[in-house]
Amino acid sequence: MRNSVNRPPTPDVVEDQDKEPTLQEIINIKMIESGEKERLMELLRERLVECGWKDEMKALCRAYIKKKGRNNVTVDDLVHVITPKGRASIPDSIKADLLQRIRTSLASAAL
Repeated sequence: MRNSVNRPPTPDVVEDQDKEPTLQEIINIKMIESGEKERLMELLRERLVECGWKDEMKALCRAYIKKKGRNNVTVDDLVHVITPKGRASIPDSIKADLLQRIRTSLASAAL
């Protein structure tokens, strides 16, 4: 694989300090601090493996690499091509379960 050059610049830390955090950022911080985010991520990983989603994404990546040639593909290329397909193919039942668990977690944390 060739080297990747399509990375965004690192944001300036000074600029971010003046900005008030959004509700989404506050919720994210609270979930990280409580360890709930990591538990939900692990649950998501397990469910995606169980339903075959991970194997499907692996097969899509291999097919793309085979089509383009091993030396002509970067990780960024794969992410750009596979991400929309991956997001669209997550089963609705997994999305609904995860959303319900997030709501329950937020309700119990009284945010």
